[in-house]
Amino acid sequence: MAGPLTPAAGTPLREPAAAAATLRRALGGALWLGGVLARRALLLAVLLAAVFAAVELLPGDAATATSERGENAADMAARRELLGLDRPVHIRFADWMTGLPTGDLGTSARGESIAGLLSRPFPNTLLLGGLALLLTLVVSVALGCWAALRPGGPVDRAVSATATGVLALPEFVVGVALVLVLSLWTGWLPAVTLAGADGTPASWDMLILPVLALAVPQIGWNTRIVRAALADEATAPHVETAVIDGLTRRRVLTHHLLPGALPTITAGIATSTGMLLGGAVVVETVFNYPGIGSVLAGAVTDRDSPLIAAVVAVTGAVITLVLLLADLIRAWASGARA
Repeated sequence: MAGPLTPAAGTPLREPAAAAATLRRALGGALWLGGVLARRALLLAVLLAAVFAAVELLPGDAATATSERGENAADMAARRELLGLDRPVHIRFADWMTGLPTGDLGTSARGESIAGLLSRPFPNTLLLGGLALLLTLVVSVALGCWAALRPGGPVDRAVSATATGVLALPEFVVGVALVLVLSLWTGWLPAVTLAGADGTPASWDMLILPVLALAVPQIGWNTRIVRAALADEATAPHVETAVIDGLTRRRVLTHHLLPGALPTITAGIATSTGMLLGGAVVVETVFNYPGIGSVLAGAVTDRDSPLIAAVVAVTGAVITLVLLLADLIRAWASGARA
């Protein structure tokens, strides 16, 4: 007769094994997550060092750019010492990086707190980029699925050709065209953005043209990604079996094609985050939008390394979080398929 601790008895031996397997999976997931964060943090640090070095190569410096008329050589020397420009660039970069983990972004060349300078415009840029990302996701998935329902048909060809043409358009070209058509010719929407007392756009319709200018090129790019991912998934055995079983095209699409294509679609949308935030600088200039575009332009004019690096740091942190979320979704989708 089997004792209570033998495999035949069932639970006592299997429970520790299951707990150990769960612990191993948790540790493996934590190590993977830590490795991803470490690699991206290192990449961001290298990028920030490159920013400091690039500003250092520009003609002039922050002391010259922010000087007032009538300052003599002694005044300029004192200003350079105040801004720390008398120290090597790698020392200034190391000092600035030590405050970054605590949220201390330093002081601008004009003596203002960088965190305070970014506190109003950066949320506006996140709003603009977030709305453009949401629009890109909805429209590109809808167009890609619409084309996939009739592969090789007129809709598929039209969607693919239009997406290819649209993705080649720069944001400022799309923005100027939108202003001409929807503002100057028809008068439907305001051509520029006016900021309210709180620093945000004065009305919601002022967001439409900037969001469209940002989203249109990314819609073209992601529509092609969605369509290609669905086409690749259509050759999978389980999809062919579903078609042979007589399932409708719509059910095959929603229950078999889209779940399998989700990792690729997620990667494309996540990559668009960086492109949207980068393009936002140009679009904000075109539409006079109160975002970080004007702050960054002023920082470049002032040769303000800490302010430029701070804009790159906060933007890079947002992109890193979105990419991490995309990695988690892809891992979950791959695990669910397995």
